[in-house]
Amino acid sequence: MAGGKTVAAQRRAWIVCEDEAGQALRPPKARTWGRRGHTPVVPVSGKGSGRISIAGLTCYKPGRRSRLIYRTITHRGRKGERRSFAEADYIALLDAAHQQLGGPIVLVWDNLNTHISAAMRALIAARDWLTVIRLPAYAPDLNPTEQVWSHLKRSIGNLAVTGIDHLLAIIKNRLKRIQYRPDLLDGFLAHTGLALETGST
Repeated sequence: MAGGKTVAAQRRAWIVCEDEAGQALRPPKARTWGRRGHTPVVPVSGKGSGRISIAGLTCYKPGRRSRLIYRTITHRGRKGERRSFAEADYIALLDAAHQQLGGPIVLVWDNLNTHISAAMRALIAARDWLTVIRLPAYAPDLNPTEQVWSHLKRSIGNLAVTGIDHLLAIIKNRLKRIQYRPDLLDGFLAHTGLALETGST
């Protein structure tokens, strides 16, 4: 990450951290209040299937408002349906981020197979505004986007939904709330123990 900050300062670039998450119809468990001896029970419908995959970017630059940019894919359990983001999905997200941020990007992400495939390397090489730095193996604590997912899952804990479209609407609503809170995004970065070098740009 130190190398990423140096490159970002030299190129006056955004540091962008990427990560993925997924959520099925069964809600994550969360703590709640209840009468002593009476465990609260949230009924969950067994009908329907599906899963929401999310790829998110937390974006930081000294002197600029921190940003969250994301894309979702809805999996409906259809035959032959891909269950994760493909190289084309990732690059479309990064192209959109480049347009929204209006500057070069230093991308920090993990060693997921799709991230390091030959197809992905070719797509990255074709974009002179994009520099990639890979996180060490098993280092989720260095990625502030991990905190986005933790915050999201806490906000939907014990929440029963009626179907995959209902789940998607709730996820987008919760992520939009995070987008409007740059202070929260800054807190996610601080949680990693990393900091931007404000004097470099």
